[in-house]
Parts: sequence; C-alpha cells; structure tokens
Amino acid sequence: MALIGYARVSTADQSLNLQTDALTKEGCTKIFTDQISGSKADRPGLSSALEYLRSGDKLVVWKLDRLGRSLQHLIETVKGLQERGIDLVVIQERIDTSSAGGKMVFHMMGALAEFERDLIRERTQAGLQAARARGRKGGRPSALSADKVDMARALLMLHPATKVAKTLGVSRATLYRALEKQK
Repeated sequence: MALIGYARVSTADQSLNLQTDALTKEGCTKIFTDQISGSKADRPGLSSALEYLRSGDKLVVWKLDRLGRSLQHLIETVKGLQERGIDLVVIQERIDTSSAGGKMVFHMMGALAEFERDLIRERTQAGLQAARARGRKGGRPSALSADKVDMARALLMLHPATKVAKTLGVSRATLYRALEKQK
C-alpha cells in the first residue's frame, strides 16, 4: 500500500507548499500537482495520479475541494477509486474511505447530490409548465418574421434560395425551416 498525494492551486501565483508539506507529513511517497482552476476538466496532475494508483493504495488530498470540480464530479471520482480498490484520505476534513465512517460520509454526499439534481429537475419542469399555462413556448424565436417569410416566398419564385437567404441575412437552413414552419 502506497500513499499517493495530489495537490492543486488555482493560479500560478499561488503556492503549493502548504499542501505538499501536509501531504509529505501524512507519509505520501509520491505527490502529483496541478496549478490550474478546479473547474477545468483537464487536470494533467490529477490524471497522472489516478493512472499511477494501484489497488490497495490511498489517494491523499489536503482538502476535498482540491479533488473535485463539483460534488457530482467528486462522487464519481471517489466511486471510480473504490471500484479499483483505492481509498481516499482527506487531511483537513479527516475523511478516510477505508473506514466505515469515511464510507458513510461519501454515501451521504452521494445521496445529497442526487437529491439536489432531482430538486433542480422538478423546479425546471414546474417552471416550464407554468410558462406553458401562461401561453409561453420554449425555444428560440424565429429568425424570420411572418412578413419576411412571405417576402421570401415571393423572392424564391425569381431567385435561388442561397441569394434569398443572403438578402434576408439568414442561412439557407434557417430560411427553409421558416418556410416549413409557416406552411
């Protein structure tokens, strides 16, 4: 079993020292780092750490927010680690998924994340239904008004569709869609 560390700071002018010192003190034999925003999906240091880890190892981070871009991403990462037989240790929050208590914390976080997604979905659906009840439709408004569609029909009898679309300031696909919609 090896303790493998991962540290991340958001900008190049921030120092990794606090985190790397804590990881070294924790007993990490190898430490991977990133100097990149946590919102970025591509984090080479994290990718290298995840690739390096083997079953029975522990990934050690200073704080939970150093690992995941979001709660959902964090849960997916930990689930992926667990499937490979790798545990997670978070120094500041004192979480260790090799213990029953650490596993419970992550199961609770997963349940909360799922609950949050369901609430967002329900609110979105309720908002859409309320808008429909008031006569509003979703989607983008047509690029061509009814008058412009009528003008386009007349112009198409004399000119090719490419020229008509250019004259109206839309693509041919938009022109055809508008014509189809207003049959």
